[in-house]
Amino acid sequence: MDITLKPVITEKATKIQEKLGVYTFRVSPDADKSQIRHLVETLYGVKVVRVNTAVVRGKNKSRWTKSGLLRGNTAKWKKAFVTVAEGQNIDFYSNI
Repeated sequence: MDITLKPVITEKATKIQEKLGVYTFRVSPDADKSQIRHLVETLYGVKVVRVNTAVVRGKNKSRWTKSGLLRGNTAKWKKAFVTVAEGQNIDFYSNI
């Protein structure tokens, strides 16, 4: 199984990261907590203390076009909140 792992860099996620040491990732919907923990530990070389997940529901979207109203929705996705050990951090900007 191929698990994708992308960091979520928003204002809210940055506040949580600085205050609590919790990093936010967008992961595959079928990934479980143990797989997420293993992947973060191997990719970033940190000790993961806790992994919490949340499924973000898709939103309904509509727009008016020449042919009429088009309706659809965005896909649902899974968000992982990863707490690392005290004194450790993940640098997302090191390889830019």
